[in-house]
Amino acid sequence: MIDAGPLAADARGVQLAVRVQPRASRDEVTGLARDADDRLWVEARVRALPDKGKANAAVAKLLSAELGVAKTLITVLSGTTNRNKILLIEGDPGELMPLVSDWLEGLS
Repeated sequence: MIDAGPLAADARGVQLAVRVQPRASRDEVTGLARDADDRLWVEARVRALPDKGKANAAVAKLLSAELGVAKTLITVLSGTTNRNKILLIEGDPGELMPLVSDWLEGLS
């Protein structure tokens, strides 16, 4: 499993740290990257504009497809108006942690 990195358990599911680039040429997860504070983030690009939650909805849709979970289970906990977001993926943490951790291993 990957070190704590962008993934954390939550009583409601799991939290995922994502850095989003809006106005990209396509919707995609590009990998993992560290910021200046050495925090690990999932990097994602979406075509949507950062306007009235459109980019946030696009990120939820993208991660929904990547992880195979319903997009209604993915919400933004923090960073709604920021590129750096903490997302909550709702569900059983015992099932979601290995699923998301394995997905993250594939990104590194």
